Amino acid sequence: MAGEKRDFYEVLGVDKNATQDEIKKAYIKLAKKHHPDMNPDDENAEHKFKEVNEAYSILSDPDKRQKYDTFGMAGVDPSAGGGYGEGGGFGGFDFSDILNDFFGGSSYSYSSSSARRASMPIDGDDIYVRQTITFEEAAFGVTKNISYNRIIKCPECGATGAAKGTKPEECPTCSGSGQVRTTQRTILGSMSTVKPCDNCRGSGKVIKNPCPNCSGKGYIKINNKVDANIPAGIDDGQKYVMRGYGNDGRNGGSTGDLVIEVSVREHNIFRRSGSDLYCEIPITFTEAALGAQIKVPTLEGTEIYTIPEGTQTGTQFVLKNMGIQVVNSNRRGDLYFRVTVEVPKNLNSSQKELLTKFAESCDDRNNAKSKAFFDKLFRRGKD
Repeated sequence: MAGEKRDFYEVLGVDKNATQDEIKKAYIKLAKKHHPDMNPDDENAEHKFKEVNEAYSILSDPDKRQKYDTFGMAGVDPSAGGGYGEGGGFGGFDFSDILNDFFGGSSYSYSSSSARRASMPIDGDDIYVRQTITFEEAAFGVTKNISYNRIIKCPECGATGAAKGTKPEECPTCSGSGQVRTTQRTILGSMSTVKPCDNCRGSGKVIKNPCPNCSGKGYIKINNKVDANIPAGIDDGQKYVMRGYGNDGRNGGSTGDLVIEVSVREHNIFRRSGSDLYCEIPITFTEAALGAQIKVPTLEGTEIYTIPEGTQTGTQFVLKNMGIQVVNSNRRGDLYFRVTVEVPKNLNSSQKELLTKFAESCDDRNNAKSKAFFDKLFRRGKD
C-alpha cells in the first residue's frame, strides 16, 4: 500500500530541494551498489535496488515529482511505481550515461577476471613442518630426514589430467576461451555478463579420458622424504627453508618451498642468548678464598680456568669464542660463567674449631665489605 512505502527522498538520500543532477548522481551511486549483478543471491540488495529505481522514476520526472511533493503517494500514478517510468525510460537522459558511470562501457564483465585466472600460472603453496632438535644439534648443525606430504604433477599424465595417448580437448561450450557471455535485459537495459565456463571451469579444455592415476586432476599427493641440512647456530623458533620442495605450481607456476620451523630442547646447564652461552658453576669456600684452577664445562668438553684468590660469589668470567656459531659464518659467540660460592655445611667439631680460629685471626683487611657496610650504618646513625 502507498502508506507503507518509504519517503522517496529518504530512499535516495537527498534533500527535498535537491537538483535533478544531485538526484541523478545519488541514483547512479545507489543503483550500482545494490544492483543484483553486484550482489548475487542477496534478496535484501534486490529489494533495495527496486526501491531505488521506484524512487528515481518519480523524482526524475518533474511532473511526477511535483505531484509527489504536493500529494505524496496519492498523487503518483501507481503504474509509475515499478521503477521503470513511462516506456521504461530513465527520466530524460541517455541510458549510456549510466553504463559509462557504472562500468565504463556497455558490457559488464565482473567475472572475466576469474576466467582469466583459471589459465594463469599459479605458484605452488609452501609447506610448513616443525622439527625438534637437541641443544647440541642446534649449536653444531645436524642432518634430519624429514617426512611430509606434498602435491606434485602426476607423473603418468604430466599434469594434463588426460590418460596416456590422449590429451585435453577444446571445450565445445566456450570454444576454448574459458568464458561464456550472456546478454540479458535488466532495469538498466541490455547488459552482457562474462562468466567462467561451467563446463570446463574456466580452463578452456575438457578431458574425455581422465588419467587413472590422478582421476583427471593432473596432480597427486605423495609422501616425500628429504634430508634437511639444518645449519649450525640455528635458534629455537627460527626457520630453515628448502627451496622448491613444496607443492608443485599450476599452469607453469613455480614450485613452493619446504619451510622447517626448528624447536630446540633446553639444555640442563647452558642458557643461550643469541650466539652467547651462560652457565653457573659452584666453587668451594676454599677455592674462592685461595684461588684455584676449576673445570668449566663447554659444548665441546671442559676447559681449565684459573680464578683469582678472594673471588666473590656472583663474579662472572668469560671464555672467548666458546659460544654458539653464528649461522652461515665462522664467527662464534662467547661463554660466560658465573661462580657461586658454596658455604660448607654439616661441619664436625674439629672443622668448626678450625674455622673459629680462622675467623679470630681475620681482621678488617680480610673482610673489607663487612667493615665498609657497618661504617656506613654507624655514620648514618650519628648524622
